[in-house]
Amino acid sequence: MRATLRLTALAVLALGLLTGCSQTVPLTPATDAANPECAEVTTRLPEYVAELGQRDTNAQATSAWGSPADVLLYCGVAVPDPTASLTCVTVDGIDWLRDPEDDPNFTFITYGRDPAIAVVVNSENVSGSTALTDLSAAVSIIPSERACVTPDEILEGGSPVDAPTETETETP
Repeated sequence: MRATLRLTALAVLALGLLTGCSQTVPLTPATDAANPECAEVTTRLPEYVAELGQRDTNAQATSAWGSPADVLLYCGVAVPDPTASLTCVTVDGIDWLRDPEDDPNFTFITYGRDPAIAVVVNSENVSGSTALTDLSAAVSIIPSERACVTPDEILEGGSPVDAPTETETETP
C-alpha cells in the first residue's frame, strides 16, 4: 500500500512538473491577427528559436519560445509608417524596425510587409539576430512591398541627406 502511495505521489509530482513546464503563455492578439496570412505564418513557425522550445499561447497568431518566454511573436500588428525613425536592420532579406524603448526587451517589427509581425526578444538572454534568423523562413511567407533605404540611396547630389551614422539602415 505504501509503495502504491509513493508511486501515485511521484506520478502526480511528475505530472505537475510537466504541466508546470508547459504552461500556456498569456498574450493579447494583435488587431489584424485574424488575417489569413498570419495563419500561414503561424503554421510555419519553427519548434525552436535560439535553441528555446516553442510554447503554447492563448491568443491567435502569436507564439512564444523559452521558459520563461524570452521570444514572443505577434502577427497582425499595425503596419509601421514609412517615415518611421527607428533603426532598420535586415536579416535574411527581411527588413525589421528595431525599437529599444523597452530595454532589455527589443521589439522588432517587419517593415514593408502587410500584415506586420512583431517579435519581442529579451536581449539579456537571446540574441535578436539569432531569433530573427530562426523566424525568417516563416515570416518570408508575407510578401515584401517596401524596403528600408540604405545610406547610399539617401544621397542626393553627392551629399548625405539625413544619412544614418550607423552601419544599419534607416527607413525612408
